[in-house]
Amino acid sequence: MGKVTVCVAVVCGVAVTAAAAVVIHRKMKKSGKWVKAMEIVKEFEESCRTPISKLKQVADAMTVEMHAGLASEGGSKLKMLITYVDSLPTGDEKGLFYALDLGGTNFRVLRVLLGGKDGGILKQQFKEVSIPPNKMTGSSAALFDYIAAELAKFVAQEEDDFKPTSGRPRELGFTFSFPVMQTSIASGTLLRWTKGFSIDETVGQDVVAELTKALERQGLEMRVSALVNDTVGTLAGGKYANNDVVVSVILGTGSNAAYVERAQAIPKWHGLLPKSGEMVINMEWGNFRSSHLPLTEYDQALDAESLNPGEQIYEKVISGMYLGEIFRRVLCRMAKEAFFGDIIPPKLKEPFILG
Repeated sequence: MGKVTVCVAVVCGVAVTAAAAVVIHRKMKKSGKWVKAMEIVKEFEESCRTPISKLKQVADAMTVEMHAGLASEGGSKLKMLITYVDSLPTGDEKGLFYALDLGGTNFRVLRVLLGGKDGGILKQQFKEVSIPPNKMTGSSAALFDYIAAELAKFVAQEEDDFKPTSGRPRELGFTFSFPVMQTSIASGTLLRWTKGFSIDETVGQDVVAELTKALERQGLEMRVSALVNDTVGTLAGGKYANNDVVVSVILGTGSNAAYVERAQAIPKWHGLLPKSGEMVINMEWGNFRSSHLPLTEYDQALDAESLNPGEQIYEKVISGMYLGEIFRRVLCRMAKEAFFGDIIPPKLKEPFILG
């Protein structure tokens, strides 16, 4: 009987809530508040429209920038970075490998045991760690020491199945998802931070050297054997599973794309042509900008107040770090102009609260 009473009470409560919502909705419509709110939404929707004709214009503009970026350094908004990756996995790889993925507000560490063509991925383990905001804007040593310490903890939990061959250091693939000018397969200079990171002293430095020094301070015997962007890493992972994969796209905290290009189609490549005849290109398309992009007043305000105004425009209109903030700004305008006047809910005033 008690359960029946509770159920009836719950049903009644839901019914009352629904009825109240309908009454409020009707009152809002009559008061004109709802009409004003819908006007704001409609205006936002119109300013975001991307018909096929608009998408073709954006694609054409990006193609022009791609060719310019392949022709010379600094010749385009797209960096079109040479990655020094001229061959991708085949599926025949064997052994123990570690990976570190730094590309946003979290980083991941992973170990995987590969068994070759017939074995595939035999075993893998990973751990995800949040990066404290003060590490994202503090010093280079503080950031990399924090990462190295967490990596050391992960290695300390290594099971017998994952023990490396005696006398050989553990090998680490370092996925670093920020614009880097690579000088070899295992070295690269940071061009600029994105995604909320801002540590000036790291810009212009070799990020592999910074990580290696931090690993040494932890007493961790590990060699960084490859530096790749997350998009290049995604391309390699896709190629490992499917030999037909030639392009990868990241839509996460940030956004980027990488693809396999013919080496002869890269005028700025002055080295010997690789045996494969191919080179993976890291586009860094987050920095793309065109008059054809549908930028709203909210996009423009967000960019002006960001850590890097005028940069990463394409990323700011499509990636996960910024979409929630754009939505919050729309809600703020609705709250002020349609519902509450100058008394906006405090939580709604907090930047990136919806990120």
